[in-house]
Amino acid sequence: MSTGMRLAGLLLLTTSLTLPAVVHAQSADPAAEPSAQDALTADVEDASPEEEFDQPDISIPGGGIIVTGRRGRNPERASSQVLNILSEADIARTGEGDIAGALSRVSGLSLVGNGRVFVRGLGDRYSLALLNGLPLPSPEPLSRVVPLDIFPTNVVSSSLVQKTYSANFPGEFGGGVINLTTKAVPTEDFLTVSFGGGGDTETTFENGLTYFGSRWDTFGFDNGNRDIPSNLQAFFDSGDRLEALDPATSNGIAGQLFPTNLVTLQRNDNLPINFSANITGGKSFDLGGDAYLGVIATAGISNNWRNRSVLSQAGSADLSQVFETSTTFITDNNVLVNALLGFGLDIGEHTIRWTNLYIRDSLKTARLGDRTDIQQGDSGFDFFDQQTAWFERQLIDTQMVAELDFGKLDIDLRGGFARTNREAPFNATFNYVRTNNPGDPFGDQFRVDIGGLRGQTGIRALVEFDDLQEDNYFGGIDLSYELLDNLDVTIGYAYSDVGRRSSSRGIQVLVGCGPICDSLPDEAASLTIEALGLRKPGDIINGATLAGFNVRLNERTPFPVFDAALEVHAGYGQLRWAPVDAVTIEVGARYEDAVQAVALDQSIFTTPIPGATPTNIANDYFLPAATITWELMDDLQLRVAASKTIARPQFRELVEQLYFDPESNRRFVGNPLLQDSQLINAEARLEYYMGGPNRISLAGFYKEIDNPIESFATITPGEFRTSFANAPAAELYGAELDIAYGFDLYDWGGFFETKQFLVMANYTWTRSSLNVDPSVDRASCPQRAPTPEDPGRCAAELFIDGASLVGQSDHVGNLALSLEDTEKVQQLTVLLNYASERVTARGFNRLPDIVEDPGLTVDFVARSELKLAGQPLELSFEVRNIFGRDNFEFQEFQGNRIDINTFQVGTAFNFGLKAMF
Repeated sequence: MSTGMRLAGLLLLTTSLTLPAVVHAQSADPAAEPSAQDALTADVEDASPEEEFDQPDISIPGGGIIVTGRRGRNPERASSQVLNILSEADIARTGEGDIAGALSRVSGLSLVGNGRVFVRGLGDRYSLALLNGLPLPSPEPLSRVVPLDIFPTNVVSSSLVQKTYSANFPGEFGGGVINLTTKAVPTEDFLTVSFGGGGDTETTFENGLTYFGSRWDTFGFDNGNRDIPSNLQAFFDSGDRLEALDPATSNGIAGQLFPTNLVTLQRNDNLPINFSANITGGKSFDLGGDAYLGVIATAGISNNWRNRSVLSQAGSADLSQVFETSTTFITDNNVLVNALLGFGLDIGEHTIRWTNLYIRDSLKTARLGDRTDIQQGDSGFDFFDQQTAWFERQLIDTQMVAELDFGKLDIDLRGGFARTNREAPFNATFNYVRTNNPGDPFGDQFRVDIGGLRGQTGIRALVEFDDLQEDNYFGGIDLSYELLDNLDVTIGYAYSDVGRRSSSRGIQVLVGCGPICDSLPDEAASLTIEALGLRKPGDIINGATLAGFNVRLNERTPFPVFDAALEVHAGYGQLRWAPVDAVTIEVGARYEDAVQAVALDQSIFTTPIPGATPTNIANDYFLPAATITWELMDDLQLRVAASKTIARPQFRELVEQLYFDPESNRRFVGNPLLQDSQLINAEARLEYYMGGPNRISLAGFYKEIDNPIESFATITPGEFRTSFANAPAAELYGAELDIAYGFDLYDWGGFFETKQFLVMANYTWTRSSLNVDPSVDRASCPQRAPTPEDPGRCAAELFIDGASLVGQSDHVGNLALSLEDTEKVQQLTVLLNYASERVTARGFNRLPDIVEDPGLTVDFVARSELKLAGQPLELSFEVRNIFGRDNFEFQEFQGNRIDINTFQVGTAFNFGLKAMF
C-alpha cells in the first residue's frame, strides 16, 4: 500500500445515523479531533454525483468493504450490503462512555439491560459481535456475545453495523452483525490524557450500602480475601458429598463461611462521585522501503456508584391479590479497567495487525430487602433479605490479522485466542424473619433464619462460589480475486473451537437444636435461633456462635460443574458483480458444520450424580444469501436482500445451574433440551441521497423463525426465576425510516457564521407473533425430558398464538438535534431515545408476561475545545435522563398490575477534560 493510500485508509469518517450520512474525511490526527462536518459548507455548495470519499478504517472477513461500480462514493451507499458506520468522531458526539450506548443511537438498535444490543427488537442471540472481524467469547453467562458496555469508546476507531446477511460472516446472524475495529497505526505521534467525574441524583452524596471486602476493591481487584476457605476447598478436593460429612467437619466448614469483612453490611452516609481516567498514545516508525510500524496503547479505569430501590411483588394468577411485596435497596460499585496494545505493520501494499485487549469489569454489590408475605398466616411474616456479593468479568484477547494485497488478488489471514473469566466468590445471602405471631415470645423480633424447631432445619443462609472460564480459538483465510473490473469473487474458510467450564457451588447452613436444645424445656425449643444471639439484620454467624449446635450443610446446586463445547467448521463462496453501472449483485452461500455439547462433570464426586440431562446438538447448514442494489437514478437506489441464517442456544441457556443476574435481580436456570433456531430473512430498502450530509431511507423487512428460543418466568416465595424453551415458530416484520439533514447557518452571521444545525432522526416499527397450535405443537420444558407418553406439552403452558417475541419493541426511535462549529470542536447536542413496551419473560402456564417499559429518555451533550497556556484541551459536559425516566418492569392483566423490577433511575451529570499532546 502506498504512503498516500495508507494515510487515506486511516482517515476517520463521520457517517451513519448517529451523525447523518456525513462521510467527509476527518483529520487524521487523533490528538486534534475535528469538527464532525468541517467541510459541510463546501459540500453543500459544490456537491456533485461523484463526490469523493475515503475508505473507513474497518477490518472484517473478506477484505473490508468491497464495492463494485463507483468506488469513490460514500461506502454506505456504494457497499453491496445495508450497513451503517460509526467513526471515532461519531462515537464522541454521543458522549457515551461505552460502545453499547453509542450503538443505541443507530436506527433499529436498542440497548437492553447490561450492555446487550438488540437489533430490530430481537434478543442478543440474534446479534453477532466481532472484533477486527474475529469472534469474541463472553464473560457474561447470559449473553452469547460479549456485553458491549465493557468496551470503552477510546479503544475503538470504528463500528460497523450490517443488517443484511452476507456469507463472509458467521451463520449466527439473525438481526445484524456489529464489528468493532480497534485503533491501529497512527498517522502521527500523539498522546491524550483524559479525566472525568460525575454522579446522579439517586446516588451521589446520598446514603448507600457497602461492605469492606478488600483494600483493592476500589481498583476492581480482590487481594485474596474472597478465596475459597481452606476447609471448604479441602472438601471440594476430596470428592465427598456434603451429606456424608461428620458434624465436626461441617462445623469447621461453616465457621469459615461468614467472614466479617465479607458479610457485614455497612452504611455509607455520603457516596462519592464517579470518576474515570484514560491515557492513550501512539507512535509511527518509518522503517524505510515503504514500510511503516505503528504502536498504539491505551489504558483506563472508571469507578461508578449506583443506588436502586427495587420494588418487586408476587400475586395471584389474575393479579387481583398481592401475596408478597418486597423493596430491596441496592448499592452497586462498578469498576472497569481496560488496556489495549496494538502493533500495525504496513509493508508496501500489505498490512499486518496484532491487537491485544484486556478488559476487567468488577461489580461490588450490597443489598438489603424488606419483604412481607401475607400467605404465612393471618398477620403475615416479615423478612429482611441481606446480600453481599462480588462479580468480576475479565476478557483477555490476542489476535493477528494479515491483509495482503497482490493487485487483483487479496489474501486475508486471521487467527487468535481469547479467554474470558467470570467469578462470583462469597456471594452471601441471609434471611431474617419476624413471625408477627402473638403466641411467639419473639414474634415481634427479626431472627436469622438458619434453623427452626427441634428436629427441623432452615434453608435461608447461603454462600455461593461461581467460577466460569471460556477459551476460544479461532482462525480463517479469505481469498478475493478481481476477475473483471466489475466482478469480484471471494472464497473463505473459518474455524472456531469454544470450550467453557462452569462451576457453581452453593452451600447452605442448616442448624438443628443439638446440646443447647437439650438444656431447654420443650416449650422453649422455638428459641433455638435466639440462643445464637442473632436477632437483627447484620448479625454474623461464625464458628463461636455455631458451637454446641448440630450444623448440617447442604449443596443447593444439584449439578455443580458443567463442561461445554462448540466446534464449527465453515466454508463460503461469494460473488459481487455489476452487470451495468447502475446494478450491483452480491450472491453467496455458506456451509457450516457444528457440534455443540454440554455435560455434567462427573469426576468432581467419587460417586456419579444422577439426573443431569446432557446436550448434544450436531447440525450442518447450507446458508444462501443474495443482495441486489439498483441505482434508479443518480441519487436514488433500491436494495433487495434475502438470506437464511441460524441462531444456536447459548451455553448458559443449556446448563442446569442456577445463576444470579445482579442487573435484573433474578435467577436463571438452563434447559438442556433446547435446539437451534433457523431464520429466513427478507428486506427491501429505498435510499435517497440529497448531497452532502442529507439523506433519507425507507426499508421494510420480514423474518420467519423456526424454533425461536424464548425466556419464561416462574415465581417462588422470595425468588424470581427464569428459564428457556423453544417456541414452535414465529414471524417478524417491520419498517425503518431514516432522515438526516444539515442546515448551514453561515447567512446568520456573527456567532453563527461558522455554525451548522443538524437534524438526525430514525424510527423502526416492528411487529412479531408466535405461531402456536396447542393441539399439535410441542415444546420441551426444562427438568422434564420428553417421553413417548408425554412428548412435551409446554407449548400450551408457555406460548400463546399471536404473542410477540420476547425482547421486541413495536416502536424504537431516535432524534438528535445538534449545533456544531465547522472550524473547531464545539458541539451542543440534544438526544432523544424512545422504545415502547417489550416482553422480558414469558409467563409460565399462561400467567401474564413480564413487561418492560423503557419509554422516552432525553440527554444533552456538549463539547468544546480551548487552549490553556498554549496547551489544547477539550471540555465535555453531559446530562443523561434529564426528565428522570424510571425503570418499569411489571405484570398486567385486565387492569390489575404488580411490579417486578421497578425503581427510580434519576438524572446523571458528567464532566470531562481531555488534554492532547
